[in-house]
Amino acid sequence: MSDVMKRMKPWLLITDIGFILYWSVSLMILLGIDVVPAAWLFKDYDDPVVYAWNWSFFPLDMVLSVCGLIAVRRHARRDPTWRPLAAFSLALTFCAGFMAVSFWAIRLDFDPSWWAANLFLVIWPCLFLPQLARENPQTETRAP
Repeated sequence: MSDVMKRMKPWLLITDIGFILYWSVSLMILLGIDVVPAAWLFKDYDDPVVYAWNWSFFPLDMVLSVCGLIAVRRHARRDPTWRPLAAFSLALTFCAGFMAVSFWAIRLDFDPSWWAANLFLVIWPCLFLPQLARENPQTETRAP
């Protein structure tokens, strides 16, 4: 049997840990701690509407990150419940990236660094979701 998690795991970890780091930095900025140069922030970072839009992603990003990390852990334990958690995490990852790309497109703001990061979130889940849906979870067994 093909094990999609072995190929997907690095992408999950990069994304999930990346989101946790991103929101940690965002929280430090919120607390007035300058941890990154202002040039690294997205356009109109100080605009209250854009700032609120960014923070509206926080719950989504945290849910997808927690689900992805739990999926990795459950896979390591040979617990077949990793599969729906991973699929849910990938679907939310795609949605987060797609929503951000849509926002920047509507604003006609084409900053390559923000587009690259969000297109990454759109593209990589699409490489694994079809395989997660096709593989037969009945062939997986729980560790004794």
